[in-house]
Amino acid sequence: MTTLDAKLDRVLGAKTGKALESALGLVTVGDLLRHYPRRYAERGELTAVAGLELGEHATVLAKVDRVTKRTMKSRRGTIVEARITDGHRSLSCTFFNQAWREKELVPGKRGMFAGKVTAYRGQLQLAHPEYQLFDAESDVGAAAEEFAAALIPVYPAAQGLPSWSIARCVKQVLDVWDGTDDRLPAELRDRLGLTSLEGALRKIHHPKDFGEVAAAQERLKWDEALSVQLALAQLRGAETAHPAPVCEPRDDGVLTAFDQRLPFELTAGQREIGERIAADLTAPHPMNRLVQGEVGSGKTVVALRAMLQVVDSGRQAAMLAPTEVLAAQHARSLREMLGDLATAGELGAAENATRVTLLTGSLPAAQRKQAMLEAASGEAGIVVGTHALIQDKVSFADLGMVVVDEQHRFGVEQRDALRARGGDDASPHVLVMTATPIPRTVAMTVYGDLETSALRELPQGRSPISTSVVPVAEKPAWLDRAWARVREEVDAGHQVYVVCPRIGDDEETAAKGKKAKKPAVEDGDGEEPPPDESGDQRRPPVAVLDVAEQLGAGPLAGLRLGVLHGRLASDEKDAVMRGFAAGEVDVLVATTVVEVGVNVPNATVMVIMDADRFGVSQLHQLRGRVGRGSAPGLCLLVTDAMGGTTTRERLDAVASTTDGFELARLDLELRREGDILGAAQSGKKSGLKVLSLLRDEDVIAQAREEAERYIGDDPELREHPGLARMVSEVVDEERAEYLEKS
Repeated sequence: MTTLDAKLDRVLGAKTGKALESALGLVTVGDLLRHYPRRYAERGELTAVAGLELGEHATVLAKVDRVTKRTMKSRRGTIVEARITDGHRSLSCTFFNQAWREKELVPGKRGMFAGKVTAYRGQLQLAHPEYQLFDAESDVGAAAEEFAAALIPVYPAAQGLPSWSIARCVKQVLDVWDGTDDRLPAELRDRLGLTSLEGALRKIHHPKDFGEVAAAQERLKWDEALSVQLALAQLRGAETAHPAPVCEPRDDGVLTAFDQRLPFELTAGQREIGERIAADLTAPHPMNRLVQGEVGSGKTVVALRAMLQVVDSGRQAAMLAPTEVLAAQHARSLREMLGDLATAGELGAAENATRVTLLTGSLPAAQRKQAMLEAASGEAGIVVGTHALIQDKVSFADLGMVVVDEQHRFGVEQRDALRARGGDDASPHVLVMTATPIPRTVAMTVYGDLETSALRELPQGRSPISTSVVPVAEKPAWLDRAWARVREEVDAGHQVYVVCPRIGDDEETAAKGKKAKKPAVEDGDGEEPPPDESGDQRRPPVAVLDVAEQLGAGPLAGLRLGVLHGRLASDEKDAVMRGFAAGEVDVLVATTVVEVGVNVPNATVMVIMDADRFGVSQLHQLRGRVGRGSAPGLCLLVTDAMGGTTTRERLDAVASTTDGFELARLDLELRREGDILGAAQSGKKSGLKVLSLLRDEDVIAQAREEAERYIGDDPELREHPGLARMVSEVVDEERAEYLEKS
């Protein structure tokens, strides 16, 4: 009997089973049947070349345009180059010492071509391509019956395991598979009009038409959406089962004193979210709330007011930042906002004052010891630091609340660690903040265990920021102009950030001053050397230490350059940032340690090197570091990504708008389906493959309602073993441990 749990090596043979496992991680029949086609090619229709991503393993249906053969000058042998086309753009397929390919790849023939997308001299090419040609008359080549259907499934593939090979494996499995019990209750299937699971799995792989594809996908989307929402509903239920400190507000406390001193009026959004948080803090179960809003929208004030309510109740609040640079920045900012309300125990402190303490791992021993004493004794009402605060041997007198800046770096495991810090076995309240807007569907899935609030008002007093892509591969002179523009800004009295993806050219040897090996270059005769086994010719990303040296000796010679990265000691980082803020540094060359929280109003230009190596949200965050003063900001996205690729589309999207919520949607449109769900809580891939967070908002919202109903009546799904099994298939063992901890 062949079930979903059957091992593929038993069904397909040891060699094929091993190939599927090593290349794609597919071990069981269920794994293979849930390795759904990425898309479907229609016979007679060619695949668009535009939009292919450098580095991806692509399968395209294309036509041979022309074939050339030449003898290599510097080595023995021949090169056969075939140009394949979709009718608009073309790809090259190069074969070394395989002269017979010239006779097989006849111009005008169509076929499926698979390989890794690379670039050579500004042209896209497939590295080590594999292909199967169609017969000119029947569109079915070499008796390959997988191409006989009107719709040809195109699977996510790997080098040495092309789409058509996966299709053959799927057919073999479906021929011997015994079907499966349906996990969705019959009542729910009938009410929603969904097909059976067996029917869906068969139709998704062998559809007669797109109508069958849609019906299969609709059912499989429900499986994925409901599985995740059931798990999140269980998580929310578990969270509310824990006790939490009740933090009642006081009329005569430090919060009231702070509000009376505010030099500005709170926005409507700040007041509304503040009221919700204030109510959350008085509840006997832990608050788990996510506040999202643009840079400068006032999230820090909202968080500070919440922390002051906790302090008024006699407890402590901790604020966690992703980097020590940002932690120090937050501590300074909170002290400045509070003034003498943050100097408890000092001469001249206000009557209801508390103390703001900075605690990071790289503080000098004496300062760190003092900070730990202030946290342990309760003298510090607010303790600011990195995530080491909840993982290190740091104790609190009575921790009532934790504020986390940038929620994507903080998950269930960290929240579990907090429970050991709470007093009286209570779980501290948790408020997480992000300047990266999150689409509603993502909030309902990836962060579905958190209540979400959004500050949508545009930042006050911000200058406009213009963004341009600098395509150095196509227009190298534009980079020279970019550095000239940097000099113009510095001459006008402003400052500039230059951000790079890496610290040093060789991370392990840079500290010792050793030079890293240069990337391989072309042969002297102008011919491309045979690619390596991976076919990957992409150079390493540029690095801070290299770029700073090159700029100082070249286009920015004579300017005051500073360097900032995570490998510097804490006092060095602080000195560099203080110098930049004081105007003693013209150009700061840094890694993404400046991504969030750094505020230098005089900085007007942000140059992001190898911008294609960063995500949309990260680019938006980095761009938010400029335009914070009276002068307009400029962001330059330097890239060698070629036009027409998905990478360039992503950068063009960032350049097209400064609206973070619109960017979040554009980012979602450009992502592969399911990628956004990758590290929801535990950091592992979630296995969601069909559900679209852009197009399936209704399914996700309805699945959330159904999940709440099922979990409300049957929290552990004892009466619905099929649903419990669905959850276990999406939520693997490691993720289940996180849910149990929660």
